[in-house]
Amino acid sequence: MKLFADLHLHSKYSRATSPQMDIEHLSKYGVMKGLSVLGTGDFTHPVWLKNLKEKLAYSDGIYTYDEMFFIPTSEISLVYKQGKTRKIHLLVLAPNFETVDQINEWLDTKGRRDYDGRPIFGFTCPEFVEAMMSISKDIEIIPAHAWTPWFGIFGSMSGFDSLEECFQDQLKHIHALETGLSSDPKMNWRLSALDKYTLVSNSDSHSPWPHRIGREANVFDFKKISYANIIKSIRTRKNFLYTIEVDPAYGKYHYDGHRACNISLSPKESIKLNNICPKCGRPLTIGVEHRVEELADRPSGFIPKHAIQFKSLIPLEEIISSVTGFGLMTNKVREKYDKFIRTFGNEFFILLEAEKEKLEKVDKKITHLILASREGKLKIEPGYDGVYGKLILKKLSGLRDFV
Repeated sequence: MKLFADLHLHSKYSRATSPQMDIEHLSKYGVMKGLSVLGTGDFTHPVWLKNLKEKLAYSDGIYTYDEMFFIPTSEISLVYKQGKTRKIHLLVLAPNFETVDQINEWLDTKGRRDYDGRPIFGFTCPEFVEAMMSISKDIEIIPAHAWTPWFGIFGSMSGFDSLEECFQDQLKHIHALETGLSSDPKMNWRLSALDKYTLVSNSDSHSPWPHRIGREANVFDFKKISYANIIKSIRTRKNFLYTIEVDPAYGKYHYDGHRACNISLSPKESIKLNNICPKCGRPLTIGVEHRVEELADRPSGFIPKHAIQFKSLIPLEEIISSVTGFGLMTNKVREKYDKFIRTFGNEFFILLEAEKEKLEKVDKKITHLILASREGKLKIEPGYDGVYGKLILKKLSGLRDFV
C-alpha cells in the first residue's frame, strides 16, 4: 500500500502559525491532500500534548484520528556556542506518548517548554542525541531543513561544514537529513559525505491549507502503517519509494539576497560582488544553492548508487492561483480546487496520476500546468532571504493565450 507522510509541521501553539493548526483541520486537509500519515508537531508544548492525548486513539503501533494516522513529532531549536554561535533545528520523532513524557521530563531539567511549540534550549546537539538515546533507541532525530541559512545544520549563517563537526561521537545515531524547501535530493547528492543518510522531505507547515501541508512529503510502501515500519524505512531505505519536493527555487532561501533591499542574486553574481549587497553595502544572506556549491565535492547531476528518487511538484492551489490571477486564499481559487477534489478524490492523485483527458474536463489551462509540473517544465523565479519563489508563466510554451 502506497502512503504519503508529512512528518514535520507545527501546531497553533508555535509562533507565526495558523489558529486552524489543530487535529481537526490537519486531518481534514491532510486527507484532501492525499496524505496518510502526519506528524503531530510540537509535542513539547504542554497544552498541545494534552490535546493530542485526548483526541488521538492508539492502535496497533500508531495513533489515529478519523481517517488520518499520526506519529508524535516535535522540533527543537538549539542555540549554543561552538567556535561561533550555532542555531540548529532538529526534528524529533517518538514512538508513543510514554516516550514523549520522558523526553519532556528531561527537557524540563534544561529550561521552559511552555512558551512556544518550538522551544529554544542552550545545550549542544551531541548532548541532546545522547540523552534521547538513553531514553529510547526508537527515538529518531533528524536535522531539520538542513540548508536554511540560520537554523539548518549546513546553514551559511550558523551551521557546520560537516555532520561530524556537529554531532561528534553521537553521529552514529543520525540516519537521515531533511532536505527543506530550498534544497532537493539532487543538490544533496553532490556531497559524498551524505550518501549513507536517508533524505526525507516534509512541509514544516505553519498552516493546514493544502498549498502548505504536504507540499513536501515521503512516499512509502507498507502492508501495515506503524511507527516501527516508518522508522525502519527511514533507517534502511527499504519500502521507501520516493519523496515529493517543490522545485528548490520555490523555497525562501534558494538564492542569495536582501529582502529589505529587494536584491536577489545567483551565486555567481554574489561572488562577483564579494557577497556584499550592491544597495546597502552589508553582507548578503547567502542562500542554499551558494552554500551547496561551497561544500560540494561532486558535479551537478551526479546520482549516488542507492539514492531514493524524488518527484518535483507545485501545489495545486499555487497552480490555480497563477493561472487565474486570484490570491491563494480567495474563494475563486478554493472553488476551482474543490471542483478538482470532488472529481478526483485527492490532490496527490491529481498532480501525479490523473489522466490528461479527465483533467481537461475540469479545466484545460490548469491541466496544462499540472502536466508541465509533472514533466519538470515549470519555470521559477528563485526565492531569497525569506521571499518565496514565483511561477513564471510567460516563459512556459503554450501559455501565451492566457498570461
